[in-house]
Amino acid sequence: MIERKFISQKLKEFQIQEYVGNLLRGTGYSHTEIQRTPLGEKIIIYTTRPGVVVGKKGENINKLTTVLKKKFKMENPQIEIGDIPNPMLDVNYIADRIASTLERFGSNRFKSVGYKTLQNILDAGALGAEIVISGKVPSARAKMWRFKAGYLKKSGDIAENFVEKGFAIAKLKSGVVGIKVSMMSPDIKLPDKIIFHSQAKETIPEVKAETPKVEAKPEAKEKPKRKPRKKKEEVKAETPKVEAKPEVKIESKAEIKDGNNKEE
Repeated sequence: MIERKFISQKLKEFQIQEYVGNLLRGTGYSHTEIQRTPLGEKIIIYTTRPGVVVGKKGENINKLTTVLKKKFKMENPQIEIGDIPNPMLDVNYIADRIASTLERFGSNRFKSVGYKTLQNILDAGALGAEIVISGKVPSARAKMWRFKAGYLKKSGDIAENFVEKGFAIAKLKSGVVGIKVSMMSPDIKLPDKIIFHSQAKETIPEVKAETPKVEAKPEAKEKPKRKPRKKKEEVKAETPKVEAKPEVKIESKAEIKDGNNKEE
């Protein structure tokens, strides 16, 4: 089955990374990458002290290649050393460094180690960080000490996929102490981040208003002048006087009969 083949390959890579991490513990080791090439498998070891990892005349590299061939059955392993540009932004290196200091100086100075490491992380440019030391520190009972500073997401997509997490173990006389480091690198783009841009004064060029060209209209013909209207008083004065007609008397029928009888 193809699924079983993939699972076996990933399990083999995890075992190699765990073995190399335990072998190079305390030498500024960060992590291991495994790349598959046509010539063989390429193993890149990232560390802050490449000279210690390589050894005199490459003794440590030769021993590691023989172990990889025999124990993990790798045909042609090619080991390379990778450099870490900023060690204080690498969570695995920070956790390994805290574990080595606790093993060397004991658990009495764990508070100063935690606060100093946290300050170095923030000075390197991280947005926020958290260091958790759990175990029998410093008393006989197990406790959990938390050192945090800055801005760190605890839930959501950014906390699951973008917050870097590293883990290391310190073996002390009182027991095993676990160190967990969480950090938000400065490259993370937060969705709720607001950037205010300074408003620069823009010089607007003056635009000259162009006067529109007026086309010459054709000359209109002069209309004949109308006579001025006379005023009402003048009109009244000019109206001719009508002479009064003589009154005509209308005789009644009885008078007409009397006249006719007299004439007869």
